[in-house]
Amino acid sequence: MIKPIVWQSASLLLNYPGPGWARAVSLVTDAVGPGKGPAAEAVRRFVRETRDVEALELQARYVATFDRTRRRTLYMTYYTDGDTRSRGGSLAALKARYRAAGWAPEESELPDFLPVMLEFAARCPAGGALLAEHGAGLELLRRGLDAHGSPYALLVDAVRATLPSPGRAERRSVRSLARTGPPAETVGLEGAPGLPAFGASAAAAEGTRR
Repeated sequence: MIKPIVWQSASLLLNYPGPGWARAVSLVTDAVGPGKGPAAEAVRRFVRETRDVEALELQARYVATFDRTRRRTLYMTYYTDGDTRSRGGSLAALKARYRAAGWAPEESELPDFLPVMLEFAARCPAGGALLAEHGAGLELLRRGLDAHGSPYALLVDAVRATLPSPGRAERRSVRSLARTGPPAETVGLEGAPGLPAFGASAAAAEGTRR
């Protein structure tokens, strides 16, 4: 089935391109193969557009793309919860959902980190529904990446192609969030456990220190 392959491929490729990057690209290339529809083709296009980029340049692009702006964050609850106390509840609910499905992601990332959610979707039958619930955030991320001219938009396109077409409520949510942005309420969040400085994934932070 192509959906789990696309989700796992996007999970690997949306992670920070560290020492295991070449291996991840090789695994994705073998798994996606030829054909298999537009979602798989979007993944292949991303690989073609990035495979000749030097490692240090690709790492710098990743940090500039995802870790320096709120418009292109990979932390999906931000799109609906913003910097509010409700985000903590959303993160706890995601953790509980993972546990209920018998899946335990690594503790080094927050549960709303898109690669984590994609891996869950690839491994667990209920994962596709979780991605669909974050359709508005995925669309806003796609728009931000597209406006930035980033090839990472292809990976989000691939994920979106595996999900049901957005309904009226989702389209309305996208329009509203695009116009007003996520809610903002920083009171009570500063220094809260599990809510790091915006957008800085553990892997990206490690990479920028090298």
